[in-house]
Amino acid sequence: MKVMVITMKNTYDNETFFEEYGKMSRSRYGLSAAGEWHQLKPLFPSLQGKTVLDLGCGYGWHCSYAAEQGAVQVLGLDLSRKMIEEAKRRNTRAQITYRVCGIEEYEYPETMWDCVISNLALHYIENLETLFQMVYRTLKPKGVFLFNIEHPVFTAGVGQDWIYTEAGTPKYWPIDDYFIPGERHTHFLGCDVVKQHHTLTQILMGLLHHGFELEAVIEAEPSEELMEIPGMKDELRRPMMLLVKAIKK
Repeated sequence: MKVMVITMKNTYDNETFFEEYGKMSRSRYGLSAAGEWHQLKPLFPSLQGKTVLDLGCGYGWHCSYAAEQGAVQVLGLDLSRKMIEEAKRRNTRAQITYRVCGIEEYEYPETMWDCVISNLALHYIENLETLFQMVYRTLKPKGVFLFNIEHPVFTAGVGQDWIYTEAGTPKYWPIDDYFIPGERHTHFLGCDVVKQHHTLTQILMGLLHHGFELEAVIEAEPSEELMEIPGMKDELRRPMMLLVKAIKK
C-alpha cells in the first residue's frame, strides 16, 4: 500500500487530511471542545482595545475570541488556503483579517502587536529561535506571546503513538532521541505528517535568550468534563501539549 507523506507545505490543504480534520471535536464545536481551553483561556491578557496576531489561525476560533474580548485589530495567518477559507466562513468579524501566509514568511513589522498567539502550529517550525526573535520584534513593549505547542514528550514519542497490549489497549508511551531535535514522522488523520521536535530547554531558554520573561508554563491536562470521552483518561499518562505565556520586557 502506498503511504502518503504530508509536509508542512501541504498538510492542511490535502483533501483527505482536511476532511478528517473537520471531523474532530475541536473542529466541529470550537474552543469549548478543545481539551486545553480551560487552561489556555485564563492565560489571555485583557484584549480590550488591543491588536492581536494569530500564527497558524486554522478555523479562526482564537481570532473570533480575541474580537469578542474587545480587540480592535486581529490578523489570522495560516499557510493553508483551505483553513483560511473555512475561517472566513465560520469566524468572520469586522475586526478580523485573514491571510494565507506561512508563519515563517510573515514580515513581523516592528512593535505592531499587543498580543501574539499561536495554537498547535509551532511544532511545524524548524527554527524556533528565529521565530522567537521575530515575535519579540513585532510585539509592543510589555506585549504578550501566548502559545500552545505539542509537548516535547509527545513529539519525542516513537511514531507519536502508544505501545499497545495484545488486547489493543495503551501499554506505555515510548520516547527516543529526545535530545536530538528535528524532523519527526507521525501518522495522523490517515496521513503521514512531518513535524519538528524541540526539547523543553530549546523552547523555554530560547524565549529567555531573546528577551522574553516567562509568566506561565503549563502542561495541559483535559478537564473533568471531557473525561468521559473514550481515550481521554490516557491523556493523563503523559503530557501532549505545553502552554507558555511570555512577556516582552
